This record gives sequence, structure tokens and C-alpha cells, in this order.
Amino acid sequence: MTQFTSDDLTLIKQQGISLDTIENQVNNFKNGFPFAQLLDAATPQKGLIQLDELTVKSYIEHFEVARLENDIIKFVPASGAASRMFKHLFEFREDLGNLTYVELVEKGKHKDAKIFFENINQFAFWEDLSSLLENTNRADKTEYAKACLDLLLQADGLAYASLPKALLKFHRYENASRLAIEEHLVETAQYATSKNNSAILHFTVSPEHEENFQEILETLKPKYEEIFKIKYDISLSTQKSSTNTIAVDIDNKPFRDLKNQLVFRPAGHGALIENLNDLNADLIFVKNIDNVVTDIKREPTIIYKKALAGMGMQLQQKIFAHLRNLNNNSGIDEALQFIENKLGLQLPEKIGESSVQERIQYAFQTLNRPLRICGMVKNVGEPGGGPFWVNKNDEQSLQIVESAEIDIENPEQKKIMLEATHFNPVDLICLTKDYQGRQFNLNQFVDHNAAFISEKSKDGKTLKAMELPGLWNGAMAFWNTIFVEVPLESFNPVKTVNDLLREMHT
Repeated sequence: MTQFTSDDLTLIKQQGISLDTIENQVNNFKNGFPFAQLLDAATPQKGLIQLDELTVKSYIEHFEVARLENDIIKFVPASGAASRMFKHLFEFREDLGNLTYVELVEKGKHKDAKIFFENINQFAFWEDLSSLLENTNRADKTEYAKACLDLLLQADGLAYASLPKALLKFHRYENASRLAIEEHLVETAQYATSKNNSAILHFTVSPEHEENFQEILETLKPKYEEIFKIKYDISLSTQKSSTNTIAVDIDNKPFRDLKNQLVFRPAGHGALIENLNDLNADLIFVKNIDNVVTDIKREPTIIYKKALAGMGMQLQQKIFAHLRNLNNNSGIDEALQFIENKLGLQLPEKIGESSVQERIQYAFQTLNRPLRICGMVKNVGEPGGGPFWVNKNDEQSLQIVESAEIDIENPEQKKIMLEATHFNPVDLICLTKDYQGRQFNLNQFVDHNAAFISEKSKDGKTLKAMELPGLWNGAMAFWNTIFVEVPLESFNPVKTVNDLLREMHT
């Protein structure tokens, strides 16, 4: 058992974490986590649904009626810092201390920086940046580049490197530019309004930016309420400190900083299952903050968001009907066929030999889970998880699996990974109520063995950090899952600032 001082115990208590949880985390560092057991890639022939035009239209029609009677929320993880968007610009700025702009560009070492400067006046933030450059000598390319980067990234300028992506200007329009968070307000008004003509959004934010978010949203809300003739209901939450994980050293002993204090780290987006669990809604759209496009490019997104939502609502109604029948000890054969044919789950080998009550119990437990419809786009080489058939707890199920969860040293597992035709753009429809209208406790459906361990550094020393099971990976591992192909046009993440120059962002 790990020995902790009284100061350690006080700090652990302040985090809101139990001592048993800390002990489990330390043991997990020692023992590690198992790799996912891939059985097959989920493809259009094996578990991934492709919708034809008539089916899309039918699902949209269902959604347009159902949304007027339901509470719908759009859930947007928005706490991610934008610093990684500018990594190549930081590297370029550092090299400008030794060589001139022309020398660096001619060396061909900084192609991304070259693209950035050649197109700098195309970015939505250009007007703001240009106004700060009024007294800069633009003829001297080196000094001009230094000034641009310093004023764009540092605190005495636009401070873009220290802001979350949500608060950066992403898109330029004829009369104004929009922040990433602003595009989510517009998008929500176009497909996620619900009863009482309300548009409900929930953003997860970092504590240090919460006040800034509030101020900006209070300014934006009246503007778009007037444009779309709706009422916004916007809430914010932060990642709970109780989901933080302790860091350990290379010997798996609690890591201590220069003040000899324990170090706790945010546990990744998987911790947001707690925030999602706090929402009370009939349907929840989940979408990342940086996956937005301009107005004229949004139609595919709107169409498929509505279609997937309608599909989820229809499927949920069928599940509820089966559950009511099972609750009355009837419809067992129909329920088992539904589980196998519609949810794609493999029935236990001995199900035919089981008693009626055992079969009813199995079917009820299998159907009485949260439901998610996951949009998947064709694989074009972007990083991210993919849809797979996985053996989990001796059951075959559909799962989103990240590459870090796959044992690529195993030739068979690597082969399956490479056979994936689609990947996860984080395009989720979540239905989190049971057939009696009660909220599921989403923490009961987490696979706690689907966590990650990575190496980081602090104070010049190596530490090991643990991330909780990812929000759409292990945190939703025991949900019922449907994979549906969505258009590639609906996936437009902004990983680097130059991504904003892509067609879908202009």
C-alpha cells in the first residue's frame, strides 16, 4: 500500500478523490492496461450502414416532428487550448533569432510557415492583427515576421496561443468574422432546436477561461436570437477535479514536484463522461469545437445531423417497445432477433439452451442501455480512432478504437487495423434515457480497462500520466452502438492554423 503524508491526504481530499481510487490508479500504472481485441474492421459490408437518399429523407422527416416534443442538447467539448495549432509558427519564430526570413524559407525547412505568411491576409483574424502592426516596418521581412508572430501569439497581442480554440476567429464573412464558438451557435440553430423553439448548448471549458466564455456568449446570444428567432439556453461546465489522475515516476511511485507535492493531471476527454452524465435531455448531439464550416458549406452537416438523430429516435422507440414486452414476459424471440439483426450483437452460444427467464434477462440487460449513433467518414489518412468489431468481456460488439489501444506488434491486429475503411470524426447522437424516461447513470457503462498511459515531463524529470477511457472509446464501451457513413464534407477539423485555409473554411 502506498504511503502518504498528512499533507498528501489533504491534497487528495481537496481534489475530491478517494484514497481507494488513488490506490487503484497506482496499481494500474504498475499493471498497465490490456490492448483492444480487434475481431474485424467495421465496413459497409460488416456493420457500417450506408443510407440512401430516400432513407435519409425519411429519418429527417421523423426528426422534424419528434424534435418539437423533446429536449435536445448540443454538447461541445471546448476546453482544448489552441497552442498546438501554432506549433510550427513557434518553431519558425525561434529560428528567426538566428537566420533571416528569406534564409529560412529558402532552406525549405519551414514550408508551413511559408504558407502561413503567403496567405496571412486570408485569415479571419487578419484585420485584428493588422491593426496592431501599424507601426511595423513591413519592408524588412524578418522583423515583420517576428512582429506578426509575437502579436498574434503572445499575451501583449491577440494571445491566440493561450486561448482555447473556441475563442479564436475561424471564418471571415463579408461584414464580419466569426469565432469557432459562434459557428456552433449558428449551426445549432439550423438543426438542433427543440420544443419551445429553444436551442440548448452545453460547452465544457477550462476554469481559467470560464469568465471569458460567459462574457462572449452574453454578447453573441442576442444577435443570433434575433437572426434565427429562437431562444438560446447555454450552459458551461469544467472538467471535475475528482476525475484527475495521480502522476507517477518511472518506478510507479507517486511523482512529486519541486515542492515535494503530489502531482495530479487532467485525465483527458474521457473525464467528460461526468459532464455528459449531468445533462438531462432526450437527445444529445456531440461534436468537437473545431469541426465547423462556413455557412455556404454547411448543408451536408445539417442533413446528416438530422438524419442520424431521426434514425436514433426511431431505433430507440423500437428498443423501448421490446423492453416493455420483455417486462411483461413476452416477445423474447423478436427481441433476440432485433439484438442480432439490428444491433449486430452476437448472441451467446448457449442462448438456445437457456431457460425463458434467462433469455428474457439477457435480452433486457442488452437492450436497456444508452444508445449512440456514430457518424463515420471514409478514411483519407486523418489521425483518429476507427470503427471495429471488438471482443469485449467475451462479447462481440461495435467499438470506436484509437490506434493507441491496438497492439500493432501483433501482425493479425495490425492487419485488421489497416483494413479499416472509415474513421471517427466525433459525430455522435446520444440517447441517454431508459424506456421509463429515466436518465441512465452513464458511469455504469464505462470500460475502466480502456485507459492510456503516456510519458510526460515536469521539472526536468520524466513522469507517467494516465488518461481515463476516452469519451467515445472506453467511456461509452457498453452502450448500444450503430455506425453510419456520413459525408466527408461534414468533417473539417482545425489541427493547425493553416487548416483554416482549406476550402471548407473559406
